[in-house]
Amino acid sequence: MAIGNLLSNAPLRGAAIVVVWSSGFIGAELGARHAAPDTLLAWRCLVTAVVLLPWALRAGPRLDRQEWIRQAVLSLLCQCLYLGGVFWAASAGVPAGTSALIAALQPALVFTAAVLLDAQKLRARHLAGLVLGTAGVALTAAGDLRAGVTAVALLLPLLATLAITAGTLLQQHWSAQNSPPLMLTLAVQSLVTAGFFTVYAAGAGHLTPPPSVGFWTAVAWSVAAGIGSYGLYYLVTARDGAARASILLYLTPGATALWAIPMFGQPLRATTVLGLLISAGAVALLGAGGDPGTDTSKDSEPTERPTDLPRQLRST
Repeated sequence: MAIGNLLSNAPLRGAAIVVVWSSGFIGAELGARHAAPDTLLAWRCLVTAVVLLPWALRAGPRLDRQEWIRQAVLSLLCQCLYLGGVFWAASAGVPAGTSALIAALQPALVFTAAVLLDAQKLRARHLAGLVLGTAGVALTAAGDLRAGVTAVALLLPLLATLAITAGTLLQQHWSAQNSPPLMLTLAVQSLVTAGFFTVYAAGAGHLTPPPSVGFWTAVAWSVAAGIGSYGLYYLVTARDGAARASILLYLTPGATALWAIPMFGQPLRATTVLGLLISAGAVALLGAGGDPGTDTSKDSEPTERPTDLPRQLRST
């Protein structure tokens, strides 16, 4: 059966995005075993930029100076700081499932910020969902601390999630005025991110890649996960609605934790299981009825707007 036919089925689309999105965190963990995080990120972003170069060349005459500046700012928040936090966390020993769990709170943080900034009414179930989600992360983090992961290391995925939340809110504000085509923004941001990590790695003396198959496997894995997750999220958002897509992202921590067991031998601690179950309860509360103003109709026309995506290549 063709891939197109597979992805035309809603349950299969949902399964695909959960698997591909979680694979990004696995790629960060895989790369941490072969090179420094800045080395891996530099080459991961360079390869991504080359793949998307045809769209980047079209962006030159179509985007004005102000839009280039905006995309550079969004790149810094949504890609450079986010990817840096996740990859450095993996290098510091944070389990892939924990990073995925913390990152999965991003849609809830965006919703909370929208309520505070726009004076929207906070429903009781949303407040309960946010409390449960935070409790699930805190419980998982406590188990990691007892297992020897440092508090500083656990702050890295949290800071990454805060950065991407700020970038998403800023993106939503700017896109209300003008929305460049999806692939153009992705290509431009990939160029900026590649430049950022290449300069950083070169300055740190870490740009030279190690001559190992494992390193290039991690690079290829991370590139495919990044572009694949972005495309699948857009597909699910366009066909099934943004609310369903956000809920599906909450399933990625469990998938990541299970995936890390056979690949890296990471133990599935009782606190991790309990934290994931509590977070699942938060998903049910946050997803019940959808967010205010969210259109989840399956018949709605897809729009090529990057604001519909809470992350831009954000799945590591």
